Amino acid sequence: MNAPAKNEEFAIKIPDGVYAETVLDVQHYTDRLFRFRMTRPAGFRFRSGEFAMIGLMVGEKPIYRAYSIASPAWDEELEFFSIKVPDGPLTSHLQKIKPGDTVLMRKKPTGTLVLDALTPGKRLYMFSTGTGIAPFASLIRDPETYEKFEEVILTHTCREVSELKYGQDLMEEIKNHEFLSELVGDKLKLYSTVTREDYPFQGRITDLIENGKMFSDLGVPPLDPAVDRGMICGSAAMLKDTKELLEKAGLTEGANNKPSEFVIERAFVG
Repeated sequence: MNAPAKNEEFAIKIPDGVYAETVLDVQHYTDRLFRFRMTRPAGFRFRSGEFAMIGLMVGEKPIYRAYSIASPAWDEELEFFSIKVPDGPLTSHLQKIKPGDTVLMRKKPTGTLVLDALTPGKRLYMFSTGTGIAPFASLIRDPETYEKFEEVILTHTCREVSELKYGQDLMEEIKNHEFLSELVGDKLKLYSTVTREDYPFQGRITDLIENGKMFSDLGVPPLDPAVDRGMICGSAAMLKDTKELLEKAGLTEGANNKPSEFVIERAFVG
């Protein structure tokens, strides 16, 4: 019974120039990971793969952090996938949200993990660790991805098996979706690996690229700048190491204003 009062309290304090949206659904995957969906403002436009600044009123002031929008550009709601940090300035509060609560969002989305930042190719790799899968959750549900690429490979590396479930749920959702299932067909593959527990595919994605195991597991040839494109989202060390491996294979980093063979999202690296 307390939620409406809390929302009224938020409504009084909401800063100018930001959206105030309502939480619709929250799902906790592990004690470290959760996803939530909230209303989408009528005028809010974004490209799949971009991130937004989302926040909460904490005391008298708003606290914002960059979060990839996990839902595709066509979705009527907004989805986010988050880590829980016990003493995190925002996540320590965000992890407690419930349906009916209010989340703030700044009006301008941005980001480098967009299809426009890549030159045309045949195979698209999306390399992710942990919650770095979020922008790819958006892109693998966007029809444009499959118009531009014949094959899409999403890699997701986590420490524990339980942390892979969000990515597995996405694959299941696509398979059961009325129009995505037909559009995606067998173009999309999920390559999940774990670093701290037993699992069919084990190890850091950078090691599996370097020793060639990823390619043999997937039944694809080594990286080739003529056909392969890449997107990278994860920890600082993972970004650096994966970037080096892609450059070693002959791929060049691109940007929104200069499309090339791979792009990196650096907004979340602290």
